[in-house]
Amino acid sequence: MFRYNLDVIDKMGSIIKLKNVWKIYKMDEVEVPALRGLDLEVKKGEFLAILGPSGSGKSTALNMIGSLDIPTKGEVYLDGVNISTLTESDLAQLRGKKIGFVFQVFNLIPSLDAVGNVALPMIFQGKSRDYRIKRAKQILTKVGLDHRLTHKPSQMSGGERQRVAIARALSNDPEVILADEPTGNLDSKTGLEVMELLKELHKKDKKTIILVTHDHNLVKYSHRIAYLMDGKILKTRKV
Repeated sequence: MFRYNLDVIDKMGSIIKLKNVWKIYKMDEVEVPALRGLDLEVKKGEFLAILGPSGSGKSTALNMIGSLDIPTKGEVYLDGVNISTLTESDLAQLRGKKIGFVFQVFNLIPSLDAVGNVALPMIFQGKSRDYRIKRAKQILTKVGLDHRLTHKPSQMSGGERQRVAIARALSNDPEVILADEPTGNLDSKTGLEVMELLKELHKKDKKTIILVTHDHNLVKYSHRIAYLMDGKILKTRKV
């Protein structure tokens, strides 16, 4: 069984850091805080699970961790860069290179086949068409879908569609894979296969994995668990 070398991980630098992050939404005349001073540091090379029930602030925390939104106050650093200092264009470029997203809802383009869906993020990084197609085929083969290259999402099972989504997240070779309830729409057997794939990407490809979930059964794959409640981290512990 694979064991984490915690001493090695602890010596690595941070890839993502949140410092006293607040996110406050205005609902008419009422201010609703979704995050309340969130502090979190993710080391390069670790597998972190963020565990919290519905309403704990997971979705908002995900947006901050993935640099999809700017905090009301506090600081978010992506690979040492304070994202609030970047233009939206520069932030999109940095995010596109550093983070790959895997969601509960697969978010695949129905009109595109597997290769087209995986190749899509590479367009925004300026990659040539030949490169995009070649790399998309390579990644799909890596996740066990070499027999589904020309199939559209409607022609694939839920597990296959999630594998396409994972392949798409890997298209620009990001350092971080951010997985938001990645097994939520899958049966238990298929969900297990997806988690094993994420574990393999962490172990063999040295990807930093951040898993956001409410499922206590999934955290066994992680190296560290952060417990989220009422918009802040209550505690963290190593697995």
